[in-house]
Parts: sequence; structure tokens; C-alpha cells
Amino acid sequence: MGLAYTIDSPIRVAHYGISSVISIIDDELIEKMNSFYSKKFNFPYEEISKKAQDYRAKRITTYLNLVDTIVKEKFSKFKKELAESKLALEDFIATLPNKSSIKEGLSNLMNEGSALKDDIENFLEVHLKAGDIDVNIMTKVDKDNFINNKQLPIEFNDAHASLRGFAHSRLNSSVVLSAGMNPRLYSYFENFKDFFPDRNNRLKKKIILKVSDYRSATIQGKFLAKKGLWVSEYRIESGLNCGGHSFATEGFLLGPILEEFKNKKAELIEDTHKVLTKGLLQKGMEVPVQPLDLKITVQGGVGTAEEHEFLLENYQVDSVGWGSPFLLVPEATSVDYKTRTLLADAKEKDLYLSNISPLGIPFNTIKGSTNEYHRQKRIDNNKAGSSCPKKYLALSKELDPKGVCTASKKYQDMKLQELEANRFEIPQNTYENAKVKITEKACLCVGLANASFLENDIEIKGQKQGVVICPGPNMAYFDKEVSLSKMIQHIYGNGSVLHSPHRPNMFVKELKIYVDYLKNEIETNSEEVTTKQIKKWEAFKSNLFNGIAYYQDLFQTEISSENLNLQKDLLFFKEELRAITIPIMKEV
Repeated sequence: MGLAYTIDSPIRVAHYGISSVISIIDDELIEKMNSFYSKKFNFPYEEISKKAQDYRAKRITTYLNLVDTIVKEKFSKFKKELAESKLALEDFIATLPNKSSIKEGLSNLMNEGSALKDDIENFLEVHLKAGDIDVNIMTKVDKDNFINNKQLPIEFNDAHASLRGFAHSRLNSSVVLSAGMNPRLYSYFENFKDFFPDRNNRLKKKIILKVSDYRSATIQGKFLAKKGLWVSEYRIESGLNCGGHSFATEGFLLGPILEEFKNKKAELIEDTHKVLTKGLLQKGMEVPVQPLDLKITVQGGVGTAEEHEFLLENYQVDSVGWGSPFLLVPEATSVDYKTRTLLADAKEKDLYLSNISPLGIPFNTIKGSTNEYHRQKRIDNNKAGSSCPKKYLALSKELDPKGVCTASKKYQDMKLQELEANRFEIPQNTYENAKVKITEKACLCVGLANASFLENDIEIKGQKQGVVICPGPNMAYFDKEVSLSKMIQHIYGNGSVLHSPHRPNMFVKELKIYVDYLKNEIETNSEEVTTKQIKKWEAFKSNLFNGIAYYQDLFQTEISSENLNLQKDLLFFKEELRAITIPIMKEV
């Protein structure tokens, strides 16, 4: 969801019992939001300047503690409102899942007719809890930092400082680790006792791993377990049918991945618990007799109540996450009006997998953003590149040992000069393509934060970057701003916010994206083919065929018009896949 879009979501929705995740990489954005919300809720605010020792971690800790305080106050007031207002209580009940025990209990109290305010208050006090204030750290965003050209110790790297900021907060919640394994960061967890089980086998702070397949989950889970650290949740996300950075699997589709997790969950728990036991014994710490709780959850491209329920029932996952559609819910996310309108008007062709990320990882975004406008304007004026004020993605060591961002003017000027020097030695189309690859990188650090400033009328200084937003392809089927209540009712099948009858099933949509991805990979890399690349494409194609066969079997058990349409779509993409020709190595 980017940097800004959920930066204050817990303040907006946690008192309703809805959990959300705050990105804690951008400490500058966090400091400004700390100032904004301190003033809004009449709390004292003291700026933490960059001159302060360990300012980055301190900013994060202070803001998270403020969010926790605000959420607790709002939650207390909300429970009081529910007990005193029949209308508020009815509206709240309407948003709860149909199978919810809280919904059943509150409905029974209301149906009794003589329910007292105290009865409702007592029930809410026992059964209702605020949503979790979880945080996200993208593990790759772990730049080294310097003072007076002297490199600081590793614990002052960006991701390390972010973790320390969360660890020192009073939150009782989880850190979501995304973008793959960072061994140094994972080892740093050992410095904070909140991540280890107490004598009652409870974890004050938990670890959630965002993963795209079972193998990755087992490798990362056991790496942490050796250190006495338990992964409390594996959050499976579609490799390509998601928002933000996309990490394509080797052609493994979401359905078969979920099937493997379902079949091996008990094995995963047992094996990891054994490793954890050894790790804790080596540290001389309390060892849980029974494995700690472990959840398997899923997200990425879910768009209907039917899909939501199917994932819960068929794969026995503990919960299903929704992201991109909430960008159209002003009560839940921080998005400026212009960008929200762009999202509502977006069609399938407007949402695409881009190369704008300085990380060099495919990035889902939208055509027509204000960032695209300002970036192209600089390119047209021969001033390509960003001023790079934040430097969170200054990770390339090619030009400077301190790191340079590939979206920066410094980097792009150097690369364009190198390209220009060889201009007449390469074909014109090769030159043009190379120029685009250099200049298309966007300043995500600023672009992903600006929406919150715009929405809250906070001054934006420096070079104009506009807004970068990163919805998943699923956004194409949500075409208007909606209330939080209506979106929740849509999720639980008590209403619908969709108007387009042409939305494909989430599994079919992901399959199409993967087929298109393979086509593009072959087309754009066919000039320099290696044996290794050919084997990779062949395995990718084979895994997609296996995924199609899995879905064909899965959806033939029940004869329905929806399943028949699914089968037609699967056959269509099977033929598309067959038509893809993988290049053959040319003999020299």
C-alpha cells in the first residue's frame, strides 16, 4: 500500500476492530504525521530533529505510541457510543461477518428488547477488541548511513532502525517483513526480548512473513527459529496479482501454493517448533511445550465475497486480506482527491506492471499519475532525475560507496552521458530503449508519501514529484469512492460495490498476468539468451501448465455456470501458453 496510504489507517479504523499495517520506513513522513495528529488530538508535540541521537528510531517509537494512545481513546468512546445508541449499534452489527459470534451475541441482546446499557457494555468489554496496529518493514530498504563520511554501525541502517523503533514502542502487535530475506536484519531481532515467548508462552510482539511460496516460508521460518524467534503468521501474497512491488514466482500460481500450505501446515508447525526448541535451549530461555500459534493467511486480487469465502473454506486459511479496493475508502486510507479520482476511473489498460522502481523490481502502478506528469516534464526539458532528498532507495554502489538512487539526477546524468558517448556505436532503437530504462525510474520515497500531505494540507517542499500510487490490477473493477460500511458489507456478501459484470475470477486474472509476464520476458530478453534463461522459461511454462491442470480439476467438482466459464477461460489461456515459443540457443 505504499508509504502514505495506510500511515494513519489504525487511527481511522482500529476502533472498529479492523487491523491495518503502517509502513515505518519513512521517518520524515512519520515525524510530520506525529506533528499533525498531536495537534489534532491536543497532545503535546516535541520535534525530534535529525540532529538527535538515533532520531530515526525515536521518531518511529514516538509516532507508534501516539497512534496507540489515540486508538485506545477512540475505542473507549466507540464502545460507549454503541452502548448508548441503538442506531450506532445496528450500523455496527450490519458491518460484521454473518458468522461472527459478536454479531450473534449483540443481535440476541437487541432482540431481547429489554437489554440494558450495562449488558451491552459488559458484552463489548469481553468480546470486542480494537484492530491491531501492525507495522511493515520492506527488508531490502536497509541502506547504510553515514555521518561526516564515516559509516555508522549496522544497527543504524534504515530497516534496522525501523525495527528498533517498533521494538521500543509499547505496541502489542506484529511486524510484517516483506521483500525477501535479510539475514542481518533477521539476526537483529535477537536484541529485543518482546519477540521471544514469555513464561506463559505469549509473545508481546510477533513476526509476520509475507511469502509467495512454501519453500520460502520454511527457509525463512527455520532461519528465525534457530535464533529462538517464532513466525506467528505466513502471509501468502500472489506474486503478480497484487499492489506495489511484485515478486513473480517461477510460474507457481496461487491455488497450488495454497494447497501445499494446507497439506503441510501441521508439518511446518512441527518442524519449526523443533528448531525453535533448540534455539531457545541454547539461549537458556523458557521453551514452550506446545508449538505457539501459527496462522496462514492470503491476499492479492480478492474482489468478491464469494472469492473471500472460497479461500477460507477450501484452503482453510485463517483470514483473507484486502488492500487496493480500500484506496477508494476515504475513511480507511490517506489518498488525495485527484489520485482517488484517477483510481476510480481506471480501466484494465490503465493499470500496469512498470519498471519505475529504483529497486529494479517490477512495480504495479497506474497511468496518468501526477508523478508521471512531472517526471516526463523533466525528461522533455533534458532535466531527467530526482533531487533525491530522502535517499531511502540510494542502494546502488556503482557510482558512490555511500549509495546512489537510480531515480536520482546524479545517477541518471552519469548514465545518460555514458550512453551518449556510445550513441553512434549502437542501433537507434537500442539507444532509445536504453534511454527509457535510465529515465523511467521514479522517486518513490517522495511520490509514495505525498498523498498524505495533500489530503491533510501539509506543506510539500522541494522538487515537484506528484503522487506515485501502487494499486493491484484488481483496482480496475472498483469504479467509485465508497464508505467503509459498504466496503465491509461487500466483503462479507451483504451488498456489492461492483457494477462491472466483466470482472474475471481472481485465479484466472492471476493466470493471465503470469502468461503475459512470460511473453514479455521472452520478447524483451530474446536477444541475449543463455542456457540458464531457457531452462528458467521452460520451468516457468511447465509450472503454469500444472497450475492450469490443478484449476481444471478443482473447478469440475461442481457443475455451475460460473465453473463452466472458469473452465472456458482456463482452456483459452492453456492455448495461449502453448503458443508461446521459447527461443533455442543458436550454434556458434
